[in-house]
Parts: sequence; C-alpha cells; structure tokens
Amino acid sequence: MRIGMGLNYAGGFKETVSELADYERAGLDIVFIPEAYSFDAVSQMGYIAAKTERLEIASGILPLYSRTPTLLAMTAAGMDYVSDGRFTLGLGASGPQVIEGFHGVPYNAPLGRTREIIEICRKVWQRERLTYEGKHYTLPLPPERGTGLGKALKIINHPVRPRIPIVVAAIGPKNVELTAELAEGWEPIFYMPEKAAEVWGSSLAAGKARRSEELGELDVIAQAALAIGEDVAGLRELGRAMAALYIGGMGAKGRNFYNELARRYGYEKEAEQIQELYLSGKKDEAAALVPQELLEKTSLIGSEGFVRDRIQALKESGVTTLNVAPLAHTHEERVKLMEKVKELAS
Repeated sequence: MRIGMGLNYAGGFKETVSELADYERAGLDIVFIPEAYSFDAVSQMGYIAAKTERLEIASGILPLYSRTPTLLAMTAAGMDYVSDGRFTLGLGASGPQVIEGFHGVPYNAPLGRTREIIEICRKVWQRERLTYEGKHYTLPLPPERGTGLGKALKIINHPVRPRIPIVVAAIGPKNVELTAELAEGWEPIFYMPEKAAEVWGSSLAAGKARRSEELGELDVIAQAALAIGEDVAGLRELGRAMAALYIGGMGAKGRNFYNELARRYGYEKEAEQIQELYLSGKKDEAAALVPQELLEKTSLIGSEGFVRDRIQALKESGVTTLNVAPLAHTHEERVKLMEKVKELAS
C-alpha cells in the first residue's frame, strides 16, 4: 500500500514544500496537488519536482473543462519530463459552480469528455499524428468550424513515458465504471470500506470487464485524516464542516454528487436535512447533522489499534494507495505520524 498526502499549504506554499523532504524520508510515496480557484497546480508541481528526488507527484485534480485535451497531454508530458518520470495526471469534473462561475465554460457531458480526453492524451504521448473524431472533440478542427487550415500534428518532444498514469476522481456509478475501464487509478471521496462494494461494486466490475490488460490493476486511492493516540478521537469533529460543505453546499438541489453519495451510503434523511440547512445559510446546524459513523469510518483518527484495524479494512476493500492528512500541532509530530502510518500499512 502506497502512502500519499494532499498538499495543504495554508501556512505558505514554499514553506510547505520545504517540509516535503522530511515526509519523503518518512516514507511518503506520492503527493497530490489540488487546483480549485486558487493558484494553478501546474506551476506548483514543477516547483515540487525541482525540490524532491523520489516523491511521485500527482495533480489532484486538474478539471476537465479548463484546458483542452491536448494541453492536458502536453502539461502531463512536461511534468513527467521535469520530474524524471514521477508524474501522475489526476483528472476530474470539478463542479458547475467553479467551471461555469470561475471559468465561464458550460458544465456538460463530464462522462463523455473524460473518455475522449483520456484517449486523446494517450495518442499525444505515443507521438501519433493527432487525428480524433469524437462527440466533444474533433482534431483537426473541421473547415466548417474554423479556417480550414488545421493540420494533424504530433508532439515535438519525445515524452519520457509513452503512457503516463491517469487517475480519475469519480463517485457516480457511470463515472466509476468508466474509470475502472480506462484509467490507471480511481480516487473517490468519503471512502467507507464497509460500504464500498455495495455502492460501487457493480460499477467497478462492469468497467474492469472492459479493461485492457496493459493498464494493470486499478489503483484505488482513499483519503483519510490521520491522528494516532488514546485521546485524539475528538479530532474527528474537524471533518464535520467539510463534510457539510460537500453534502450540503456543493451544488444545487438535485445536482449534488456528494449528497447523492451520502444517500447511497444509507444517510438519506441526514443528507436531505444537511442540504436544506446548508443552502439556507445554517452551516453550523448542517454540520451538526453529519453522521458520526461517517466521520469515524472515513478517518484514521483513534488509537493505534483503531488505525491498524481501519487500514486493514481499507486493504481488504481494495485500497492500494492511502492518501492521508496528518493532524498534529507541529511539523515534527506530523512527520512521526507519517512514519507510523507507513509502518502500519506495511
């Protein structure tokens, strides 16, 4: 089981990156760099590539809509080059608030776009002269849609690898099925191992039935906050606000993927109430209704025995990369947590 970590640079990006070397020595295998509507992730990943030696670097995630498929492929090839083959392209749909609100691009057909982007990226990395006839992307652009001067080109540079790993963030049934078919890795959110097979099992099976052997086994990436001790269980409460934001505030009624996931987990009543409260501005009341079981079983916060048992449950459910967020007062304590979770996962 690989150990990963999402980069949280609230205290300053350069300061956080300078600490990555300590996590790398402690056993961190891969770091995921977010991109929401802050600084872009690509410039930051290039900086990290220059400051680390062994650590794998992943975008976590680049939205499907804010770059063309070929730019995504060029970016991944460039990142793979500057990192000496340590890059993973993490992709996801994001949501309409960011895509339409911040980028001004229609949020449509995430499933079809994901498939076409993956196919185009792999053509680029294999240095094929690029032609593509898709529903959402056509390369070169047909004369009736442009000047008619478009040419079928291939990337000038020779990529370090002809196939860069792709991870897709997905939780909907069809998205998960497509991910299991086409991607090297799958990154869900609020992953609860006890309910994963019930919620996603049929989608994963359907996708894997069409999966190419060349892709190997699907890398399943689960996220969890991490704290180990006899008196740390209260730290689970820190997850309430974020869970309420996603379940209640990420989208409108009838268009919130995280709310739908909570319902599929069996929290139909809570999901409805959390959304009602959150969208009416009662965020604290919404957070108070987040089920304790969800906070407990999607975290690695508790005694060493609890954390060991949770890691075992994650492994048995198919998780192969554990993406942790160490919670402690000092950097030194967080590094020790990284060392401990690496030991327990081994």
